[in-house]
Amino acid sequence: MKKFCVSLIMLFFAFAIFAQDKTVQDLKNASNREIKKDPNDTIPKTWKKGGLFNLNFNQAALSNWSAGGDKSSLSLQSFLNVYAFYKKGKNSWDNTLDLAYGVVNTTSLGTRKSDDRIDLLSKYGYEVGKKWYASVLFNFRSQFAKGYAYPTNLPKELTSDFLSPAYVLLSPGFNYKPNDEFSFFISPATARWIIVKNDSLASVAAFGVDSGKNSRFEFGAFASISYNKKISPSAVYTGRLDLFSNYLHNPQDISLYWTNILAVKVTKLISMSLTVNMIYDNDIKTVKDDGTPGGPKPQIQELIGIGLAYKF
Repeated sequence: MKKFCVSLIMLFFAFAIFAQDKTVQDLKNASNREIKKDPNDTIPKTWKKGGLFNLNFNQAALSNWSAGGDKSSLSLQSFLNVYAFYKKGKNSWDNTLDLAYGVVNTTSLGTRKSDDRIDLLSKYGYEVGKKWYASVLFNFRSQFAKGYAYPTNLPKELTSDFLSPAYVLLSPGFNYKPNDEFSFFISPATARWIIVKNDSLASVAAFGVDSGKNSRFEFGAFASISYNKKISPSAVYTGRLDLFSNYLHNPQDISLYWTNILAVKVTKLISMSLTVNMIYDNDIKTVKDDGTPGGPKPQIQELIGIGLAYKF
């Protein structure tokens, strides 16, 4: 009986050692085996959504300051960019919305705007060739509040308002998009409406509308170039250039709208941004320092800000 028990115990240990060796070998084989993913088991992501909110704040106060300057100054600038990109099969749909508003208050000048912008862009495309899409583009641009010119030693003069102007553009065309960073859209047949809702501005034919009219229709050629590049892990550049030529009136005068934003992430919640915008439209007149009307000139805006940033 004792011999039988010893034999049974020895058999058990032999089986255990054999089983352990087989388990180790199976684990080695499993680790060396290439695992292939079945594409049918993964649901493709069709929407890519996100945005960035930036708030910059600056304040200064002087008292008996020999170097001179305003007694106090305060500036606040906010910017919101949201996007929603759709891609499924041959269909693509890109949507972006930019909202910006800023004010500056100083003792000598009072309160003035430093930024005011509404810009909605929506572009649908159907792939018809390698990197080419038959597309339709919609764009709406305007501002939130009244804008003024400040002639020397004269009262401020109203130059713009909400929906004064507003630009509505509808453009069928072709879009070349070789990658997610670059896009080139071109259309030989584009409809554009200029809206001037403020009657006092419409009465003086502001922004090219006929005197007393609140809107103007234009038809012409349109091109738009967009570029978005991640320069480094903490820096991103975004740029867009829009060009429009009106067939119905002075087609040689090309309207230009150019935006450039360089955003640099300093910490998780603090960022620095540089914005340079340029607008040229032959129908937008300027106001001289003496208050008299001037001719069209390039409008250039440059903003540098450091403040809170939230990316989502």
